[in-house]
Amino acid sequence: MAEVKDWRPFVYGGVASITAEFGTFPIDTTKTRLQVQGQKIDQTFSQLRYRGMTDAFVKISKEEGLRALYSGIWPAVLRQATYGTIKFGTYYTLKKLANERGLLTNEDGSERVWSNILCAAAAGAISSAIANPTDVLKVRMQVHGRAHHQGLIGCFSEIYKYEGVRGLWRGVGPTAQRAVVIASVELPVYDFCKLQLMNAFGDHVANHFISSFIASLGSAIASTPIDVIRTRLMNQRPVSMTINGLATAAATPKLYSGSLDCAVQTIRNEGPLALYKGFIPTWVRMGPWNIIFFITYEQLKKY
Repeated sequence: MAEVKDWRPFVYGGVASITAEFGTFPIDTTKTRLQVQGQKIDQTFSQLRYRGMTDAFVKISKEEGLRALYSGIWPAVLRQATYGTIKFGTYYTLKKLANERGLLTNEDGSERVWSNILCAAAAGAISSAIANPTDVLKVRMQVHGRAHHQGLIGCFSEIYKYEGVRGLWRGVGPTAQRAVVIASVELPVYDFCKLQLMNAFGDHVANHFISSFIASLGSAIASTPIDVIRTRLMNQRPVSMTINGLATAAATPKLYSGSLDCAVQTIRNEGPLALYKGFIPTWVRMGPWNIIFFITYEQLKKY
């Protein structure tokens, strides 16, 4: 029975992550659309179609239908199912190793904050790098909507055909960096806020909600520039051409050679604030996502 219980956190974590993903995915779609627009060196996305999150939400719904807000949901669900399990497993394994070497706890038995952060950051980086292909599929389907792909399998086939296996790992560097930043910022800020609000709200949902939103703000400020770079690199692909009725990949130069080049060109062509495109939906999504996740997780633990 003990072995079954050991696996429960993984299952609960996966179910809670998927539930939170379904609840907040339309916000993520607006964020992705905002992050890729206005690229002056890419004529496909040079136009500023959306003025903000609300405008993007309304226009996508009106022009493409409500289902377009969920374009890319299945690779996102697949990502949560794999990423969540790997992250939980890696996190607890690293904590166990740290504990065996006397690095996890203080003399009074409390866990060291820096040790938890390092374990969470390493687990986040490793798991996000492994699950990167699902992120690439999600971004492509979100950006191009329902009209450009024949679902998850069609999108995967297109990337593999024209870009190879490497295409599925576009943006893996900033993806891992983003996971490290979020884990390093969100956890300590959340714990600090929760402790400060304990007298006013106690250990209840109100405290968790407020603490999550504040922690999400810090996380969004720190991670949005990396997220913009990650999204643009993932969306970068060769232009397809049709010759004699056969689809081929055009030998076009890459827009960005890497993370640094993407950051430099974005700032040079669009200004520093371009690195914060999609900031509002990023922040707005993180709070509810965490709330849905933790409430679902806590309820599942009762069974």
